[in-house]
Amino acid sequence: MIFLTGDTHRDFGRIFDFCEKMKTTKEDILIILGDAGINWVDKNKDNKRKRNLQENLPITLFCIHGNHENRPTNIPTYKEVPFHRGIAYIEEEYPNIIFAKDGEIYDFNNKKCLVIGGAYSVDKGYRLALFEKDKLRHPRNAVCS
Repeated sequence: MIFLTGDTHRDFGRIFDFCEKMKTTKEDILIILGDAGINWVDKNKDNKRKRNLQENLPITLFCIHGNHENRPTNIPTYKEVPFHRGIAYIEEEYPNIIFAKDGEIYDFNNKKCLVIGGAYSVDKGYRLALFEKDKLRHPRNAVCS
């Protein structure tokens, strides 16, 4: 099954709750329409978050980058791979966390989807300073603190 959601901004509590309610599996795909918050600022925290999502979240994430996260093209561990008749970015360690490539056309159940991710954020420096003070709001994200 294919599901869509808006920004998660690295808070996956509602996604865990949704997956539990819907009894999803890794065969299901959740398309995050920007600002997943998976490739945010701190590589160590990002890797802990990705490990937690990979091991515990029963769904495959297909993320369209937003303006509040680092793009996979800037992270050397991402590799281009075929995905639903397009090209996507995957890290071998986290095969169920996939990032869309801008300009690609993907095919989901015979429905075509053109991906164009978020823009550059003019307030990035300000938000990065706030990010350091931010507390994680959901207990399932606690592994990342």
